[in-house]
Amino acid sequence: MADYKIPGIPQWLENAHNAAHITFVLRILQKRERTRIMARAASKHQSHPSKRHRLSHLASTMTVKSDYTNHYAIAVGSDPAVEHDNRYADIVPYDRTRVVVCPGEPSHDCSSSCTSGRYLNANWVRELAGGKWWIATQAPLPHTAHTFLSVIIEGISPPPGSSLSNLRQLNRVRTIVQLTQNLEGGSRKAHVYFPPVEGQSWIIEPARARTDPPIKVSLVRAQHIDEAHCLRSVVSLQLLSENRMPVGEPVLFQHLLYASWPDHGVPAPEDRDGLLRFTKLVDETNRDLSLYTGMADLDPNPPIMVNCSAGVGRTGAFIAISSLLRHYRFLSPATKKGESIPPLPPSPLGPLPEELEDDMVAQEIDSLREQRPGMVQRNDQVVLIYETLVAAFVAAVGAGEADRSARA
Repeated sequence: MADYKIPGIPQWLENAHNAAHITFVLRILQKRERTRIMARAASKHQSHPSKRHRLSHLASTMTVKSDYTNHYAIAVGSDPAVEHDNRYADIVPYDRTRVVVCPGEPSHDCSSSCTSGRYLNANWVRELAGGKWWIATQAPLPHTAHTFLSVIIEGISPPPGSSLSNLRQLNRVRTIVQLTQNLEGGSRKAHVYFPPVEGQSWIIEPARARTDPPIKVSLVRAQHIDEAHCLRSVVSLQLLSENRMPVGEPVLFQHLLYASWPDHGVPAPEDRDGLLRFTKLVDETNRDLSLYTGMADLDPNPPIMVNCSAGVGRTGAFIAISSLLRHYRFLSPATKKGESIPPLPPSPLGPLPEELEDDMVAQEIDSLREQRPGMVQRNDQVVLIYETLVAAFVAAVGAGEADRSARA
C-alpha cells in the first residue's frame, strides 16, 4: 500500500499503510474465524450426532462454549434434507440470519425459524459502517434457481431487527449483483437462470416434489457498460398456473454481472477504477425507479441480493467496500436524513483488540463474518478493501483538482 500522504484520507487508513498492521489484522481476524468454525462444527454435531460425525468433530467441539455453539449454529443448512441445496459443503448459512423464502406474503410467522418456508443458502447481512441491508447468497444450482428467483417474486423473511416488512412488494429486491462468471477455469460457478437473447423466455420449474408455480423468466434488454466492466440486464419474472397461464403481474429486476473479478483472486490493479465505477453503478441502479412507473410508495433503496459462487469471498469483499464507500459518502446514504443506524448485536467473542478499535476495514470484516460464515475469505481480498477505499480518496482528489482547473 502507498506510503504518501493523501489529502482527506482518514487517519486510521493512513495508519493501515504498513505490512505490520495488515499482518496483525489478518492474524486477529483468522483467530476469531477459527473459533466460529469450531462453534459451527459443534452445532452441526449437536444437531446431527451420528457416530461418524460425532467422532470426526469430537476434538474441535470439546472446547467450544455453549453460547458460541448456539450463536453460530448452522443446524438448518446442515440437515441432510437440504444438504444437496448447498453448492459447497463447508459454506452453510447461520440459522439466526438466514433468509427464508416464504410462500405468499411474509408475515410475523415467517421468521428465521419458519418451517413452512423454503431453504436457500443465503443470509441477511447489514453493513456495519454504511447501514445497508444485503442478501449474501451462493450462486444458484439448477435445482435451486426457482427458490433463488422466488426471493424476488414470492417474498422472504425480514432481516432480524429491521423495519423491513413488505418484502413481496414495497421493499422487494430489485437488483441482483453477480461477481462470478458462469464458467471459470472450466468449472461451473453459477447456474444460468435467464436467457441470453433479448425477447427470449425460459420456464423455471420448482424443485422436484414441490408444488410451487413455475416462473417464466424473460430477458427484456441487456447493455454492456464497459467503464464499469459490467453487463446490466433487465429481467422479467411471471408466475404461471398449472396450465401455463400468467398469474398476477410480471415483476422486473435488474441483474449486474461484473466481469473482472477472477476466482481465487482480486481485480487487477488496472481494473480497480472499473470496480469503483461498478460499485457506484450498483447503488445507482438499485435506486432507479424508472422501470416501476405507476407503483406508489416503493422503497427507494431496497435490499440488494449479491452472489459470487459460494457467496462469501468476493461477495463479502464487495459488501465491505460498499459499506465503507457509503460511510464516507462516495455512495448515497442507506437511511433518510436524520435517521440513525441502529447498532448490530455484539459478538459473543467480544470486541476486536484495542489496536484495531479505529480500523474500519477490520471492524467491517469481523461484523460480516458474524452474519454469514467465511465472509471475505482470502487475505488478498482483505487488502483489496483497504486499497479500494484509498483509491476512492485518490480519485476524489483528482476529480477536485480537475474541477478547479476547469473553472480557472
